[in-house]
Amino acid sequence: MTHPHPRTGAVFESPVPPGSGWPGDPATPHTAVAANAAQVQALAGAVETIEELDALVSVCRACPRLVQWREEAATVKRRSYADEPYWGRPIPGWGAVRPRILVVGLAPAAHGGNRTGRVFTGDRSGDFLFASLHRVGLANQAECVDAADGLELYDTRLAAAVRCAPPGNAPSPAERATCAPWLHAEWRLTGPYVRVVVALGGFAWRAALQMIGDVPRPAPKFGHGATAELTGPHGPVTLIGCYHPSQQNTFTGKLTPAMLDDVFTLAISACQRSLSDRDHAEIAGRREGDGDARR
Repeated sequence: MTHPHPRTGAVFESPVPPGSGWPGDPATPHTAVAANAAQVQALAGAVETIEELDALVSVCRACPRLVQWREEAATVKRRSYADEPYWGRPIPGWGAVRPRILVVGLAPAAHGGNRTGRVFTGDRSGDFLFASLHRVGLANQAECVDAADGLELYDTRLAAAVRCAPPGNAPSPAERATCAPWLHAEWRLTGPYVRVVVALGGFAWRAALQMIGDVPRPAPKFGHGATAELTGPHGPVTLIGCYHPSQQNTFTGKLTPAMLDDVFTLAISACQRSLSDRDHAEIAGRREGDGDARR
């Protein structure tokens, strides 16, 4: 059965076939599909651009339990979205291609990102997150309804450690390990530009440590507002911890709007400091090279 997209009016099946015109769909009908962990590793290791990575992620079928769950959610649907098409596929990273700030979460929500096709979009966690990004100047608007709503991020990219909606919001250790190469590929492609990583929750914190590499011992512990100064392949990176903007945390007041704003304000400040230090070094290096060339 097909339904019209709530904004564009174009008609889609659920799950959405690759390359059928969904807003922001990076894949085509010919995009290679990873069917197991080994294929994820191989494809992620060979990818050369963010656009190619996004396409590969969006059609992955390596974890049978997650594939079954995300597609079941896309066909059974929540009653309030019964007349909408569901994306029903993995969710690639989204935002700036050359970000200064990378925000890492756990996994998409079954009726949020799994429905809209964009990370943190279409659920209350996303509403809370994007409102904060807008308040601190990292997004052009607070509204995050669907993948065609006009939302843009400034110098910021969002990615999930696990790209499919998991049952009970709890991917298994094997599923986390299978999906990890996608995040590591995202880091390989964006790491040269990233100065700050914000980890939403304890699992995202651990995934970010593994992603960045060269983890000190003992490993830095997660906490809201916790920071760790790390060394990535391209220089220093600041890792900042933040409680996940789940309803459990936001409804109980464990995470307030002000607390989330403070984390992103800290990220901006750390980014500006790092930009100054690293850019001065890059400029000095270029000047030395120019001098050698003139000689």
